Formats: sequence, structure tokens, C-alpha cells
Amino acid sequence: MSLLVKARRDGREIVNVTPRSAGWKYVGFAAYRLSAGDSVTLQKPDDELCIIVLAGKVTVKHGSETWRDIGERSDVFEDRAPYAIYLPAGDEVVVTAHTRAEIGVASAPAANAPLPGRLIEPSAMKRFARGTGLNERFVCDILPQTEPATHLLVVEVRTPSGHSSSYPPHKHDSDNLPQESALEETYYHRLQPAQGFAFQRVYTDDRSLDESLAVEDHDVVLVPRGYHPVVVPFGYESYYLNVMAGPKREWHFKNDPAHEWMLQR
Repeated sequence: MSLLVKARRDGREIVNVTPRSAGWKYVGFAAYRLSAGDSVTLQKPDDELCIIVLAGKVTVKHGSETWRDIGERSDVFEDRAPYAIYLPAGDEVVVTAHTRAEIGVASAPAANAPLPGRLIEPSAMKRFARGTGLNERFVCDILPQTEPATHLLVVEVRTPSGHSSSYPPHKHDSDNLPQESALEETYYHRLQPAQGFAFQRVYTDDRSLDESLAVEDHDVVLVPRGYHPVVVPFGYESYYLNVMAGPKREWHFKNDPAHEWMLQR
């Protein structure tokens, strides 16, 4: 099975990854494009959710709770953090767009003792640069391990034209805390201008897994294990939304020893 999940170029549902379709246990991810006045109903009664308002303005209804008119960005390349909502398992969720909008829906198995739903405002998210030179990229922690959830970790990254990202290559596929944690991961890719492309390689030390993928706007890459760097060609800017989840909600990674030397420069 290819690790590349191609996006639908029209229609409401852009992409939909489930643990079953990915062949793993924890991570689910879906993305939707909505016109003004359009709604999408999410039914995942056994999963915790993090709904990320990637662009536009929406209202989210979950049982007796409603969060109205949330979202400020015009697109994911705008230099500001998104709004997001964390939701426990149970009631169906209805997301209604007030403008043209795009949402990402991260999901993972919920806990027996559910956490309350909450709005995650941009001001609560940590934003920072990572890397130097042509390895610099810009990170926004949407749902980090320091904030409550059962399994989900959510982060977004903007990578400038001609830069590398998730680099030097790192992996998080071994349950060996505190050195490394076992986390499945999805990359939801966006490109600006939209006709662009980027490259992502997913590989293991023994090369039993080694795929090099050309990703286009809205595509998803699955990372079940192994290292997973991204390279952005000149002329295009990259955005990706990462969803991670595993048996323990901690992010500890191991760099590829062959390339770790560059961190010492």
C-alpha cells in the first residue's frame, strides 16, 4: 500500500484517513472544504477529536455545547495561529461554515473518563522557528503534550521556498521512553501557489520501508514508522498539518545517525 493518499480535487470531503484504511491503530484525519452556509456532520462516537479551523469562519455544535463564529485566517499561509476545538467522544458534531472555509479533523481513540470539550484560541498556542539557514521552518503547537488530551498531538508547520523540514530526518516508532516514543503520524500538505509540489521520503534504517513521494496540494502522507523528511522546491511555500498518536502521549524522537552531524555545526 502506498503511503501517499491523494486528495479529491472537488467536493466537500478532501481526504479521509482512518486507522483501518491506514493499517494502524490510533490516528485518523479528515479535511473538508465548505462553502458559506454549508455544514458537515461528524460521527465518531468512540474518538476524541481536534477540529482545526484551517481557513474561514465556522460554528461548531457538539451536544449541548456550541462555539460560534470561530476562525480568523483567510488561508493556512497567513502568518497567524488557527482556532481549534478539542472534543471528547460521544455526541455527533456539526460544523457550519459562515464563509468559505477549510477544516481539518484529527481523531484518536478516547479515554474511558472523557475530558471536557474546549476552545483552543490562537493566543494559547506556542509559535516558534525551528532550524537555521535553509533548514528553518515555522511551527505552531496546536495541541501539544503539555495540554490535556488522551492520545492526540497536533502541530502545523510552514516551510519557506527552497527549505527542508522535518530535517535532519527523525523517527518516533519505538516505545523506548524517554529516548523515543511510538507515534503514528499523518502529514496534510498544502502548497502555495497551489499548483506546486514538495517531496517527502519515509524510510527505515534497514530500508525495509523506503518510499520517496511527490506530494501535491491537499495530499496526505502516512508515516507508520521510520524517518520522514520533507523538501520544498524553489518557488513554492509548504504548509503541513501533523497529527500524531500512539500508546503514550509523549513526543520523543531519534535523529538518523547518518545525518545528525549537521546539528553539531
